[in-house]
Amino acid sequence: MKKTNKFISWIKSSSSDVWLFIIAVVLLNLVASRFFFRADLTEPKSYSLSSASREVVKNLEEPMSVKVFFSKNLPAPYSNVEQYLRDFLSEYKNASGKKFDYEFFDMDKQENQRIARGYGMQLVQVREVKNNEVGFKNAYMGIAIVYADQIEKLDGISSSDGLEYKVTGLIGKIISNTNILSGLSENVRLVLYKSEALAKFNIGNFNKIDDAVQNAFSAANKKFRGKIEFQKINPDAKATEAAAEKYGLQSVSWTNEDGSADKGTVGLVLEYGNKFRIVPLKLTNAIFSYVISGLDELEENIYQSVESLVSKTSVIAYVTGHGERNLNDENDAMYFRQLLSDSYTLEEVNLAEKEIPVAAETLIINGPKSAFAENELYKIDQFIMGGGNVMFFVDSYNEQISGYQQPTYTPVHTGLEKLLSKYGIEVGSEYVLDETCFVRVDQQYRKLNFYHVPRIQKDCLDQKNPVAKNLGDVFFLESFELDSSKAKENKDVKVSVLAKTSPRAWTVPVTEGFMLHPLYFSVPSEEEKLSSRELCVLAEGNFESAFDSAPEADEKNNAGLSSSSHILKGKQKARIFVAGTSYITTAQLIQPDAQEPIVYFMRNAVDYMCGKEDLCLMRTKGLSTNMLKNSKTGFALIVKYFNQFGLVVLVAAAGLVVLAVRKNHREKIRKIYNPDDPRMGD
Repeated sequence: MKKTNKFISWIKSSSSDVWLFIIAVVLLNLVASRFFFRADLTEPKSYSLSSASREVVKNLEEPMSVKVFFSKNLPAPYSNVEQYLRDFLSEYKNASGKKFDYEFFDMDKQENQRIARGYGMQLVQVREVKNNEVGFKNAYMGIAIVYADQIEKLDGISSSDGLEYKVTGLIGKIISNTNILSGLSENVRLVLYKSEALAKFNIGNFNKIDDAVQNAFSAANKKFRGKIEFQKINPDAKATEAAAEKYGLQSVSWTNEDGSADKGTVGLVLEYGNKFRIVPLKLTNAIFSYVISGLDELEENIYQSVESLVSKTSVIAYVTGHGERNLNDENDAMYFRQLLSDSYTLEEVNLAEKEIPVAAETLIINGPKSAFAENELYKIDQFIMGGGNVMFFVDSYNEQISGYQQPTYTPVHTGLEKLLSKYGIEVGSEYVLDETCFVRVDQQYRKLNFYHVPRIQKDCLDQKNPVAKNLGDVFFLESFELDSSKAKENKDVKVSVLAKTSPRAWTVPVTEGFMLHPLYFSVPSEEEKLSSRELCVLAEGNFESAFDSAPEADEKNNAGLSSSSHILKGKQKARIFVAGTSYITTAQLIQPDAQEPIVYFMRNAVDYMCGKEDLCLMRTKGLSTNMLKNSKTGFALIVKYFNQFGLVVLVAAAGLVVLAVRKNHREKIRKIYNPDDPRMGD
């Protein structure tokens, strides 16, 4: 009893405080070691798993295993990569539940090295400073992802920058290779609209529709492991009008024997959530009668439409035939193609000869120099009306350089102006110059300001949009001003100005003797000429067609039928990206393996247009983009001299203030306790 009282007295006394604190810390650590918790206080959430990463592993249908082959005791900064991997993989595991697991292998063991080589891992040389000497060390730095019968690897992981993007991309790819519909919250619906009343018109292949669609559905559904539902509808006139209004399906009209007007349709629609795709199946007006077209390619078209519908397509249509940027020329847009090659295939399409591929959700029109035919413009317009996304890289002038001769500038009129104007975006005809621009130091001229190469800083990029968020110092080249004011007035359209110049920009017309050269331009002295200019715009919403009807409208044939598939207003949201220059896709700004902000900007833009906006934030959130802003020379000098001398003066002044306060404090104490101290004078 005495010992107990003595112990209680000791606990109550101040002498036990330190020991109780130590015990509490030890117990807290023991409890915390069983739980994983991390707080990410960075602005772009660089150390937190993105929602896209969580979603991709959330609904795994089969177990997924990640094998990590990472050598121990690596020098900095490689040593931090392993810990970064451990943290992220643990978050993947927490997000996925029981079907995701990972394992770190001890690479000091010969057996594990053989396993790594079996997965295709290669030794990487890293530089190591040891005992004041620089040497090299061989190391394994890679992972292998195993899912079903698929294996993907990521080797040579030397940095954590963009690592989550790469890992999530591989996980998404391996899941898509197994089943692109894996993890969807609901099934995809395939609906056949077939008006049986059309059977009396002796339409070619009409009696083959049911069998062809059923066979194509069965084959596609087998590939997608039963994730597609099928439904057949026999629409009357009212239902036909509703389907035409909702999906833009082809409407067929005729007059019955009693003189009454009637309507019907034949069409195939894929639906998932609030999105849909039209599978090519329609009535085609032949010479003497109508024929059902699209039956021979149904299975492939259904497969490609499903990919496009769930935003897992890898095909982007690239328009050719009008002098567009060449994807096979290393001095032109070849590196732009390489930039996208890990996720996309750019399929070249001449619209005068082909239709836009079914698998393509996005169309790129990059720097055309000659005019589009009316039917080509119509294909682009109706692609947008159907929910397709288009990227326009437009030049109002074609600059041609031949040897050492002075460049020539020829106006470009493609007909795209008609489309863009209808969508609310105007492209100017004068070059944009900016005081905030690319600067080069030259031995002869010293400082050269390339005003025609605007430097778009962070505050001039739309930080709310995933395309430009976390980016800064994006260079544009030979740009023309955009005006999106009309698009902003459209209540059905959302407009984002992705990139604009600084407030000190101006435009210059092309005149005789014109040449884009630093020595030919200076900043205007008139302040009213300087203002911010739009260089890149993104518009999203339901747009109105630039055409009142199809250029070659169907006429009645001998069967007494007439058809119309023209869409006057978009049936689902489309995205239109417009840049006032095509030079941002060329080798002048994009180089192999470059890590420049313009490279991230362009890759983000393509991902966003393809419905993969989560990848944009994942790609850029680890970048160090909180850069200092450029300041004027006078202010920069003030800051410079303040850092050199001002801080010293401030420290000295602070020391004198502290000295005076302490002296005053001592004087007060003396007067209270020893006012007659002979050592202190009056």
